[in-house]
Amino acid sequence: MREIFSEENRLKTMVKVELALLEGLAHAGLIPSSAIRNLNVTFNKDDIVRVREVEKEIKHETAALVKVLSEKIGKAGKFIHLGATSNDIIDTTWSLIIKEALQVIENKIVTLLRYLLELADKHLDTIMIGRTHGQHALPITLGFKIMNHAYEIAQCLERLIESHKRLFVLKMSGAVGTMAAWGNKGLLIEEYVAKKLGLASIKITTQVYSRDRFAELLCNLAILGSVLDRLATEIRNLQRPEIMELSEPFKEKQVGSSTMPHKANPVQCEKVTGLARFLRGLCSSSLENIVLWHERDLSNSSYERVTIPHAFLAIDEILETMTSVIKDLKVYAENMRRNLELSKDKIMAEALMVKLTLKGVPRNRAYTHLRELTRKSIETGKTLKEIALEDPYITSILSRNEIMECFDYEKYLGAYREICRRTKDYILELINKYSNCWQMN
Repeated sequence: MREIFSEENRLKTMVKVELALLEGLAHAGLIPSSAIRNLNVTFNKDDIVRVREVEKEIKHETAALVKVLSEKIGKAGKFIHLGATSNDIIDTTWSLIIKEALQVIENKIVTLLRYLLELADKHLDTIMIGRTHGQHALPITLGFKIMNHAYEIAQCLERLIESHKRLFVLKMSGAVGTMAAWGNKGLLIEEYVAKKLGLASIKITTQVYSRDRFAELLCNLAILGSVLDRLATEIRNLQRPEIMELSEPFKEKQVGSSTMPHKANPVQCEKVTGLARFLRGLCSSSLENIVLWHERDLSNSSYERVTIPHAFLAIDEILETMTSVIKDLKVYAENMRRNLELSKDKIMAEALMVKLTLKGVPRNRAYTHLRELTRKSIETGKTLKEIALEDPYITSILSRNEIMECFDYEKYLGAYREICRRTKDYILELINKYSNCWQMN
């Protein structure tokens, strides 16, 4: 990712765009075809140093690049940048670099999804407590929990794929977007350059293409970061010693604390949370960047040079970290079972309420009665099952077997298997769509 956003790659990509335009000018007949014959340009580090030297003098990066490139390619140099404006080159370069960076990110999302699906399959039937408001709710399985997170991450991938059509576009339309310098050849040049660079032609622009695409990109990356933060936070919470149902991997020689030898802190997941906060902070300012004056001003440029690379670096690190955590995630099934028993069966009150309702008891009446019995369980220390079996009202309606069935965790998991199956099918279909998408690109 650092290489993709390096100064060297950016300037070399700008050269690539300039040369594609030169070919487009020749293709349209605006310059002689001899100008591009045997054109073989390599832009090296010495050339980049030269660009910086010229830029110090003339205070314009694109103009400096054009000057150095013109000198470098000889006779054809007089046609470099003909009819183009700086952002024809800059915005198109952004499109190409973002395309390259997104492929890295989306590859890593797919890798993470595959590990999550593997984990979900392995623990499809590993029963644990589901929690709402931080309180024990109903039984679920670890596989069901993991599949929920996988689904959220898959939706982020789907958003990114859907945004390709707005991000992978050519901006090649001149000083105010009308292609005036190329006369009636503008659309022909645009079509050629777009095909040459593997981008789509944008419908209309001013001097720049609209910055809503970058706001969408940064917000999508922030959403992805937040979804991964939710997974990281879940692991952090479940790694608390009093819960200890999951934990991130902790290497043999890893140190948890500089003073407390026993500590095994969830530092990888905490890093994810910190970087996700940074990403969320970019959303508001990226929306501000949409608002440019007239056909453009320069207020967007400095912001983009800082935020876009750093957003990609942050999400890249988040994905690397979460993949490492999930790949070697520690699962403590015995603690999950222990924690299921903490409520002394009170988590099955809903199951008993539903059973009573289906037997003809008004739902509110059943709810009120079970609420009283759960309070009795708290006061006496007995399990809810023991109290239910002793309760005259319940035993007058339900048989002992029917009551016992209500306290069987495995029989109160609903359609979890079917839900997980359809979610997995969606994710696998999306991964296949993703692969086909990049093959076309």
